[in-house]
Amino acid sequence: MSSAQRSPETRSRVGLMDVAKGVLTMAPDFPHMIKNAPAMAVRRPHTKETLGLAFEKVADAHPERPFLRFEGESLSYGECNRRVNQYAALLSQSGVGTGDVVGILAMNHPMTVLSMLAAVKLGAVAGMLNYNQRDAVLEHSLGLLSAKVLIVDPDAAEALDSVPAAAVPAITYDFAQLQEKSTGLRSGNHSVTASLPASTQAFYIFTSGTTGMPKASVMSHYRWLAGMSGLAGLAVRMNHDDTMYCSLPLYHNNALTVSLASVIDSGGCLAIGRKFSASKFWDDVILNRATAFCYIGELCRYLLAQPVRDVDRRHQVRIAVGNGLRPEIWDEFQERFGIDRIVEFYGASELNLAFVNAFNVDKTAGFCPLPYKVVAYDQETGAPKRNAKGRLTKVKAGEPGLLISKINARMPFDGYTDESATDKKIIRDAFKDGDQWFNSGDLVRSQGFSHIAFVDRLGDTFRWKGENVATTEVEAAVDSCDQIEQSVVYGVEVPDTDGRAGMAAVVLAAGVTEIDGAELARVVTAQLPAYAVPLFVRIVDQLEQTSTFKNRKVELRQEGFEKVGGDPLLAYRGAAEGYVQVDPDAAAAFASDVAAGKAPRG
Repeated sequence: MSSAQRSPETRSRVGLMDVAKGVLTMAPDFPHMIKNAPAMAVRRPHTKETLGLAFEKVADAHPERPFLRFEGESLSYGECNRRVNQYAALLSQSGVGTGDVVGILAMNHPMTVLSMLAAVKLGAVAGMLNYNQRDAVLEHSLGLLSAKVLIVDPDAAEALDSVPAAAVPAITYDFAQLQEKSTGLRSGNHSVTASLPASTQAFYIFTSGTTGMPKASVMSHYRWLAGMSGLAGLAVRMNHDDTMYCSLPLYHNNALTVSLASVIDSGGCLAIGRKFSASKFWDDVILNRATAFCYIGELCRYLLAQPVRDVDRRHQVRIAVGNGLRPEIWDEFQERFGIDRIVEFYGASELNLAFVNAFNVDKTAGFCPLPYKVVAYDQETGAPKRNAKGRLTKVKAGEPGLLISKINARMPFDGYTDESATDKKIIRDAFKDGDQWFNSGDLVRSQGFSHIAFVDRLGDTFRWKGENVATTEVEAAVDSCDQIEQSVVYGVEVPDTDGRAGMAAVVLAAGVTEIDGAELARVVTAQLPAYAVPLFVRIVDQLEQTSTFKNRKVELRQEGFEKVGGDPLLAYRGAAEGYVQVDPDAAAAFASDVAAGKAPRG
């Protein structure tokens, strides 16, 4: 039965028996888990421990083991560590030291991982740029980094042609130059690596936040190490002879933290997929001898949409780890591809905790032992709702509410490079004077035993194809079209599809009676990454506003593409056709094609 024919299945509660069965399945992994538990308990931000040091220790102890595999070819820990140290020596000669930023604009390749490790071994911050960005957005991101050095993958270099030369750091190395100029430099470990405290900043991960241009979320080594000990060590539980396959972009935390931490924790191998391909996924998994892979929800749906093939079960994968696997396809996905354990988790680049399905319970985003609350929220603004006493109120178990997490010394919020953006995510005096909580911006549902199910994303950001899409960025692109007077962009649900597809309600410019769909498509696709291009455009006479002059997106979201009344509706048919007018029935058929992977997804 296809996922489109299945009725939605959700798990309302996680019971004692679910957890007890999960504990029994963990028994073979207890020695590995016991090794990680003390680190979770005793590690503090001042502890002299970092990602670079963790990698170095495995490389020194087991230099012969494979660390990176790409298109079937492997590089050992020892060889990778020597190359990383040489790259770090070149960066040091180029003026990079502790606290400086090394920008990395690169697609999936072993050199991307090695460049990142070279930066963090020096105590520098690896600024992981999204290679889909162009024009003002990329210029903005480069400005946030203020990088001393930029490392560029030749396959991603074209993006730099869209920004002024002054926006690009003066010292720039492509992969070939990095290799050539570092040849002959010291290959031994750098002493600074062992001196760095865990509180040192490791990455800048770009996230759309809730409004405006992308923000650079800060990831410290302390949080990365917590992911290694907690998510990787206690939940993923790879062995040293396991290989984690990752075709997700290396600028994502699913790749940098979840996948890489699982590998370094176990001393296993990271197999890097050049890019995700639904039709070739299992072939690449088999080629790279993978026993685990990292996913986002859409990846799972795309794989299910493929015709059944013998490779569906000819692989050796036993673990899948990721986030966004929808409950209604969980059983079908696990059964078709023969996966023993699905380690679903919930987290975000800036979030100071994570939920993870450590107990192998189906249809849950997992368990978290750290302090959090699920509270009432304002459906109009998405903000936490205060009661008559000015405090927040927890919702009942099973009801959707806003997830917030406590901020303290054990659970620090690293924030963004922009202090004002950081401050906006902190809720103060939530339950008592002086307390601080992080606003996740996400709706979740409590399932019991400290488990949750993800429900939806609030605010002016929606998630599509595993990417956060800031509506203001899309609105700026749509509004730049001469045919448009004003637009409002929001995410709408597409049945049987993860995330929300982009939709724009637009008011036509004076004198314009009909949209040139091809021209509108040309304008927006030139400015936006593919995942941010709206799938639907609704032409309206005017855009209503609230008393605070914010557009009423809630009603528009609820109406989606099916309840547009007499308003003209257009669907994006790809770069060649552009936007084509459709009726609501045709829009529903188009949405069904999107869910099945047969139509443009933005």
